[in-house]
Amino acid sequence: MNAPAPALPVSDDALIASGRTVVAVETQALDALQARLGPDFAAACRLMLACRGRVVCTGMGKSGHIARKIAATLASTGTPAFFMHPGEASHGDLGMVTDADLVLALSNSGETDEILAIVPALRRQGNLMVAMTGRPASSLARLADLHLDASVPAEACPLSLAPTSSTTAALVLGDALAVALMEARGFTAEDFARSHPAGTLGRRLLLHIRDIMHSGDEVPRVPADASATTALLEMTRKRLGMTAVVDADGVLQGVFTDGDLRRALDDEVTDLHATPVSKLMGRSPKTIGPDALAVEAAHLMEEFKISSLVVVDGARRVVGALNIHDLLRARVV
Repeated sequence: MNAPAPALPVSDDALIASGRTVVAVETQALDALQARLGPDFAAACRLMLACRGRVVCTGMGKSGHIARKIAATLASTGTPAFFMHPGEASHGDLGMVTDADLVLALSNSGETDEILAIVPALRRQGNLMVAMTGRPASSLARLADLHLDASVPAEACPLSLAPTSSTTAALVLGDALAVALMEARGFTAEDFARSHPAGTLGRRLLLHIRDIMHSGDEVPRVPADASATTALLEMTRKRLGMTAVVDADGVLQGVFTDGDLRRALDDEVTDLHATPVSKLMGRSPKTIGPDALAVEAAHLMEEFKISSLVVVDGARRVVGALNIHDLLRARVV
């Protein structure tokens, strides 16, 4: 393997100027692409909306990398899609494609042998094909049902060899398709979250209080006639920095917190053994329901500068509890 050529002496200004030139050239390519979007783009969107199967994205080399990303973006925004390597397609992977699928084929030249080799098989199966190329007169463009022109005035590579502007244009055109389809389908943030359950948005929109709260014996609670000492021991055992104070039916009467304890200790005349917790508790605590989103708990804690919440049902019976550490573990905050 040949070693890379040694770097020539170059100034910072020259490096910055080179980078700016690339950005300028690729910006011009995108401006030209935007001006060309028209009826063919709308027709491609309608074909994809009408597709009963999936959008099969395919391409070789750098176009393959772009096709793979387009497939991922389509799939995560409401349009079922996957990537198929055209070289592997001729050796069995065509079996992944059903007659209900639509093929989106990417090739800057429009003459990629591996893609042209599988077109007859796709045609025999009855698959519709949308081609995305940089040459409207190419073989692939002519064989497709619809052609999207992704041509660029120039590559950003000064040798006009490395795909640069052309791959950027294809990537942006793929994003344009995905977003137009997403909007046409009425795809929502909740829909996005369902396909990204492990992501931040998924957790914020799908995770409910009941999913992360402490329940049963893990919930700190004492009766209203319990002493402050009993409440302190309950807080210590359950480690949530507070305890709920309830009546005989389990209905919330108040909350005794670390802050209430500190204030009681500052009062030298307070006897924790003899004082009922009901005299020291907060009587208007912030609460939340088990069906609320976990992110709502985060908002309450931030707004009121508190670190824990009691979870109550519709009758204000205590059913759970959580604190900021539970939200951190669930990566909601």
